[in-house]
Amino acid sequence: MRMLSTFMLTAGLLFAAIACGTNTTPVAANPADADSPAGNAPVPNAPQANAPVAKAPGAAQAVGDYVTIKGQVKLATIPKPDEVNVTTDKPICCKDGAPLLDTKVIANAKTGGVKNVIVWLRPDDEDRTKTFPQDKIHPDLAKPKSVKHTIDQPNCQFEPRVLAAREGDTLVVKNSATIGHNVNYSSDAESINLTIPPGKQHELAQALKTQRTPIAFKCDIHPWMAGRLRVFDHPYYATTDADGKFEIKLVPAGKWKVVYWHEGGFHKGKDGILGFPIDTKDATKGTMELKPLDLELPK
Repeated sequence: MRMLSTFMLTAGLLFAAIACGTNTTPVAANPADADSPAGNAPVPNAPQANAPVAKAPGAAQAVGDYVTIKGQVKLATIPKPDEVNVTTDKPICCKDGAPLLDTKVIANAKTGGVKNVIVWLRPDDEDRTKTFPQDKIHPDLAKPKSVKHTIDQPNCQFEPRVLAAREGDTLVVKNSATIGHNVNYSSDAESINLTIPPGKQHELAQALKTQRTPIAFKCDIHPWMAGRLRVFDHPYYATTDADGKFEIKLVPAGKWKVVYWHEGGFHKGKDGILGFPIDTKDATKGTMELKPLDLELPK
């Protein structure tokens, strides 16, 4: 009995020594291999000292991450518009005997601002096939709702004559005139060539697809009627207004190239196909004002 008591006492002392003197915490891994800082396991939902701070979808507008670009395109010399040689439906197209003027170049006589110039951003790269990086697009603009664009033919001219759209948008061609018109439209994705009676319209069967080249459309009944459409896979484009002004919102800060294209060609011709360097950054309250550009069209 004495031997049994001695054994139980010895075993108890040994168990107590093991329980109190042995560290059972696992050896910490190399901090460079850890997903979180070395030490105790992170508390769920607690902010970590070295963890990146997540941004709300609209928060990126602040402090230079994104910037709205504003600018103006001008002509130093404004050409006199040519008179159209109207060979069909002259009483309608030339109301009250007034000549129908060509609308290829529309400029403000007072300011020199040029309408219908499409301005867009592209990567700062000499490879023309490079596309705008989708991961750089502002979250608010990443997945927009489809926009329905309309081209009308009210006065023997297309209105608008030049437009820009984003992939996924749709297009309707209408005829609000009192005479019949035709629309001959041809893109890489869809082509149509049909007559649109007065007061009617036609919607393209497919949503618009991105295309590097401008999409031409015309009226075969009235051969002077023509226009262009450009479709982009990103939101960083604009069409100049009647005063030549444009605005491109929420552009990611960084180095890009800005392209200026008119129906008559690229600014500075072949030298402007890839665009011109621009370093977008927050200048004042989230905007960046560009100097007015004097448009130089190919001759």
